[in-house]
Parts: sequence; C-alpha cells; structure tokens
Amino acid sequence: MKKIGLIGGISWQSTLEYYRIINETAMERLGSGHSAKIVIDSLDFGEVEVFIREKNFEGLTEMIISSAKILEKSGAEMVLICANTMHFVAPEVQKNISIPLVHIVDVTIDKIKEKNLSCVALLGTQFTMEQDFFKERLVQQGIGVLIPEIEDREFIHKAIFTELFQGIIKPGTKNRFLQIIDSLNRQGAQGVILGCTEIPLLLHQEDCSIPVFDTTEIHSKAAVELAI
Repeated sequence: MKKIGLIGGISWQSTLEYYRIINETAMERLGSGHSAKIVIDSLDFGEVEVFIREKNFEGLTEMIISSAKILEKSGAEMVLICANTMHFVAPEVQKNISIPLVHIVDVTIDKIKEKNLSCVALLGTQFTMEQDFFKERLVQQGIGVLIPEIEDREFIHKAIFTELFQGIIKPGTKNRFLQIIDSLNRQGAQGVILGCTEIPLLLHQEDCSIPVFDTTEIHSKAAVELAI
C-alpha cells in the first residue's frame, strides 16, 4: 500500500475523521488487522487563521506548499489537503511537488456523476461558496451549482468557525442547515455537497431527503483506493 500524506490541522477535528475513515477503509479493503500507511503534517490553525483574516493568500499558499514538501520528503506517495477551502492553492501545490495531489473536488465530482445529478447545492465557508475555485470545476463537468442566500452563507460560515471548528454541535444549528438545504432543493438542487470538512460532524445522509456528498469521507476513501 502506498503511503498517504495528509496536510492536517485545518481543523484537527476533521483531520481526526480523515485518519479514522482512511484506516477503517483500509481494513475493509485489505482485511482485519490491516491499517493504512499515513504521514501527517498538522498545521497550527491559529497561524492559518491569521493569514485568512489578513487576506495574506501568498503566505497561506507558501505554508501549504511547505507542508506538502515536508510530506513528500517523509515518504508520502500522494498528498491530501484535509480542508475544502485550502484547495484554492491546490494548483500551486501540485506544481511544487512530484507526487500526486488528490483533489477533493475531482473525487466528489466522480460521486455526483455516479448518481447522474445535474445540479447540486454547495455548503462551506463563505470563501468556498463565493469564490470560483470549487464551483468552476463542477461547472466544467456540466454540473450546475446553487449556493445559499447571503444571510444563510454568513450563518454557515460563522457556525463553521465558532462551533464546528471547536467541536461544538448544536441542534439549532443543525436545524438551520437543514432548512437551508430544503430551500436549495426547492430551487432545483438534486443533492448537496458538504463542502467543508467540518460540516459532516453536524450533518449525515440520514438527516437529508436528497443525496449528501460528504467530502471528508469521499476524499478519504478515494485516497485508499489510489493507495492500494
């Protein structure tokens, strides 16, 4: 099995889920007693947050590239950025390493296509919902994207940073997320992408009446398939 490199800490709660899902999937695929070969470079989210707050995207890009290089030098044979939002730097990261970067959007697109959906809702940080780096890859593959109204985007973003990043799960927050998904469904969304690796801590498929694309799970399982 190839060694999987994880750029973690963005946040550590979702990195923990990556580690769990990857190892559980490796055991399912290879048999009881097996686990995945993993190396993790876990960033300090406090430092990441400063770059985000100051809109220092150049510094953030260099931080992620440096992490990817550390993983490559540590023997990783592929790299995963364990966060949706940080994939805005993915093209630059790939240019600076010689091993594959497993892109979270591309593997999610594969799952959407398996269900033959033509339009999906996208939930995530405001940056992920509003910028093009995530949506463009979907549109290029013929998949329409709907995002929430501005007030709902602000609510989702705040919940991610003040609750989910801290491991705080509130029933009221979950209900509001479900209301937002229902609204987007009525507008034509046939499924919903949980485009922040913390949202699956709050929502699961059994909570929704339309297909849910858990990017944390999809990304993790795709890595195992590539590794074996």
